[in-house]
Amino acid sequence: MEYRYIGKSGLRVTPICLGTMTFGTSADKKESFKIMDKAYDMGINFFDTAELYPVPPSKEYAGLTEEIVGEWLQTKPRDSIIIASKVAGAANGWFVPPIRHGLTAVDRFHITKALEDTLKRLKTDYIDLYQVHWPDMTVPIEESLYVLDELVKQGKIRYTGTSNDSAYGLTKANETSKFKNLTRFQSIQNNFSMLNRRFLDEIAVVCKKEDISLLPYSPLAGGVLTGKYNQKIYPPDARFTKYLNSPNPRIQAQAQRFLNKRTLSSVEKYIKIAKEHDVNLTTLATAWSMHFDFIASTIIGASSAKQLDDTFAGLDFKIDNELMKKLDAVHEDILYPMG
Repeated sequence: MEYRYIGKSGLRVTPICLGTMTFGTSADKKESFKIMDKAYDMGINFFDTAELYPVPPSKEYAGLTEEIVGEWLQTKPRDSIIIASKVAGAANGWFVPPIRHGLTAVDRFHITKALEDTLKRLKTDYIDLYQVHWPDMTVPIEESLYVLDELVKQGKIRYTGTSNDSAYGLTKANETSKFKNLTRFQSIQNNFSMLNRRFLDEIAVVCKKEDISLLPYSPLAGGVLTGKYNQKIYPPDARFTKYLNSPNPRIQAQAQRFLNKRTLSSVEKYIKIAKEHDVNLTTLATAWSMHFDFIASTIIGASSAKQLDDTFAGLDFKIDNELMKKLDAVHEDILYPMG
């Protein structure tokens, strides 16, 4: 198994990270254990969770994923696994988290409270990588970094990262940590796939110049890059089929971003290329997301252990220049299909 370092940290991780946001809803505890056992047995040492999981977030289930992961973690040597989790971002933006009475912020109180609860649910005394789930546009980044720095010094966190951030946000945090001599963000966790290449426009430059690693999530574009939606009838139990039927306008809008004429047209072209190269589209999409030098580990998810086979096959599939040109041509033909 190949290993890569996250940023300038001592975290040496596998190129694939197991995401856990389905645990507790789409996958019950028994199936979640099967998924984690299968990943671990295949050599995966990196697991990512969050205080808000499972998704879609709800007051009823928030924290359940961490509880499931925490119970499973007791069956393995703790220092053989790199655990990442996240503190919920601010409630003053596009989404109000259904925790702490919808008053979340990335400040001293909420970071401290979130970490304490996460450690209890995960049944561990430290988190290897603790990330801000999305930025806080009100609380100064200095306050967030000071608190995270204290928690690192206390040994409750080894390293820190951010998520769903911009080139400005990542640069601001990075320069502030330098100037104030505080622990810095070693990683950024953003949406990145063949259907969503926005990261390459600006943020990738920051990562390369500053040795900050991308941990891309949704490499299959929420399942769209499996090709399962390129049918006359969408699979009834699929994630975005359910989202399209949701009464929540925000959830509907998310589905429409991933599922539209441009994304499905792009997938049709990718399906054709995959067939030409005798590779499963899921495997190809996963391999593409691991291809870039600024990426430490690609976060994949599953609702059943069986789904891991095609994804993990991406570890052994290499994309050469000729194939990459064909994949790039699809994007050039249909620019930014997710907007």
